Amino acid sequence: MYRALPVVLAVLACVYAAFVRDLTRAHARLIGHSKTVEPSLGALEYAVMGEGEPVLSVHGAGGGFDQALHMSGALAGRGYQLIAPSRFGYLRSSLPSDLTTAMQADAYAQLLDRLGIERVVVVGISAGAWSSMQFAIRHPKRCRALVLLVPADYLPAGTSIHGGAVVRAIFSSDFVAWVALKLMPVMPGGMTRMLLGTDATIVRTAEPSEKARVQQIVEHLLPVSSRFGGMQFDLKTAATKEPYTIETITCPVLTISAEDDRFGTASRAKYIASSVPDGRTIIFPSGGHALVGHSADALREISLFLEMHPDASAPRPSVAHAQSGKEP
Repeated sequence: MYRALPVVLAVLACVYAAFVRDLTRAHARLIGHSKTVEPSLGALEYAVMGEGEPVLSVHGAGGGFDQALHMSGALAGRGYQLIAPSRFGYLRSSLPSDLTTAMQADAYAQLLDRLGIERVVVVGISAGAWSSMQFAIRHPKRCRALVLLVPADYLPAGTSIHGGAVVRAIFSSDFVAWVALKLMPVMPGGMTRMLLGTDATIVRTAEPSEKARVQQIVEHLLPVSSRFGGMQFDLKTAATKEPYTIETITCPVLTISAEDDRFGTASRAKYIASSVPDGRTIIFPSGGHALVGHSADALREISLFLEMHPDASAPRPSVAHAQSGKEP
């Protein structure tokens, strides 16, 4: 036993060194790509990508501005300028004690005020759909179109979040999350379903480019310690059904999901689209919550949808690319 101790300690040292290396890279990846503003509700981090018509890109659970840019960044090459905030509780954004999705939506409006932008297209991803819909409801004149990708649903009464205590444990510690992500290739079934809402078979048989995209989604969960507050709020929101007057959304709405999404967003996407005056839904037969194999299809559908619903208002100035630091 004592003879094995040096070997065990050496292995643990190597594991810890690898963890520190990856976590350092994760933090470095975020530096210099965002800035913060101080609206009345607290500090709000955001990043900007591209030039053209402004699109407010709202990330999902476990994300931040980086996830939003990764999931919707291709729009920047199609004549749109992405404005990607980190929702409250994520990365450098504050976490108000009495936070609601309505407050988050109002913070988006204040951010746009600071940037001199009157109207935007809103793209809400997964758990970002709640505050995105609130923005369309509370600020109808500022939302010219609403796109919801795999829009998160509320949990049925008496049920718990997907993955339960395991998911909470993963997102409570950078080290636990790092270990879990490293184990995904070894035991992809349960982990892929829990974290990505996607069957492992779908990922395993995907094209190399799609596998790389999914891998990046997973890697960009780090650092989870600076996303934990936002995750806790998202879990609370999912468990507490809040009444939304979806039928009052007047702008065109496009919802996109996959029939085999393990998080059950297909039915939510259909419901939202059918509840608004001008709604359309696209449900892919497979792809899971990560829309594996259909990311390019989703981008094409979003572009066509926006082309079919052009903004007749006057052109607006483009926001300068964000740098690190804080606005005066």
